[in-house]
Amino acid sequence: MTATQFSIQFDGMELLQLYHQNPSIKVRNKLVQLHTGLVRKMAHKFSHQCNEPYEDLEQIGYFGLIRAIERFDPKQGYAFSSFAIPYIRGEMLHFLRDRGTLLKIPRRWQELYNEGQRVRKELAGTLGRPPKDSEIASVLKVSVQEWQETKLAVQNRMPLSLDATIVQNIDCQITLAEALPCQRSATMQQQNEERQQLQGAINMLEEKPRMAVEMVYLKELSRKDTAKKIGTSPMTVTRYLQKGVQDLVSTLRPQAV
Repeated sequence: MTATQFSIQFDGMELLQLYHQNPSIKVRNKLVQLHTGLVRKMAHKFSHQCNEPYEDLEQIGYFGLIRAIERFDPKQGYAFSSFAIPYIRGEMLHFLRDRGTLLKIPRRWQELYNEGQRVRKELAGTLGRPPKDSEIASVLKVSVQEWQETKLAVQNRMPLSLDATIVQNIDCQITLAEALPCQRSATMQQQNEERQQLQGAINMLEEKPRMAVEMVYLKELSRKDTAKKIGTSPMTVTRYLQKGVQDLVSTLRPQAV
């Protein structure tokens, strides 16, 4: 890591903590400027695998970056780049799907696949059995991995090019599993983010409303037992709960951009 990268990372974390404590459009815009590299790398990667212009992908990626900034909690100890990349990638994938754009298979892969089919037939006749991928790859003078990726991409028409290192000068590698997460994984990630947001909002409550909310809703104590622990009446606990819920709703309500 260079001194400049370290400085950006350090300044970025300070700004993320500041934004988390007191959200503002000014701080958010500074954070966007600091992390434009994440969006540009991803847009560059996708632009070589689809028919959409780089500029459009970059603009869409910034929506994902802003969502990541608004949801990131510095207290969790995650690297912001690891947290933000799925949001940026997700916005671009949604954009491509909405436009009905298919990720294209590189022309080299199509030609390689056609040549591989010819080699397969020749080897089958010579060997008297279906040839192995390693035998076909050897004749084609490519790696087994490249032949298998080519074969799957063409046969299944799936965007496996997301996992191929087509652009060698891009650091940000995207695997197929990352690009196309299963619904269960996406749901679990969303639930985890919502729990983090809720806990963060609860921690921001005043002391007595926070205690009431935690005891009644999280620990599932009765209002009578909660009143004993706090040292007040059940009626007062009800008032604390009402205030706590109102403050939580206000804190968690989506901010206008």
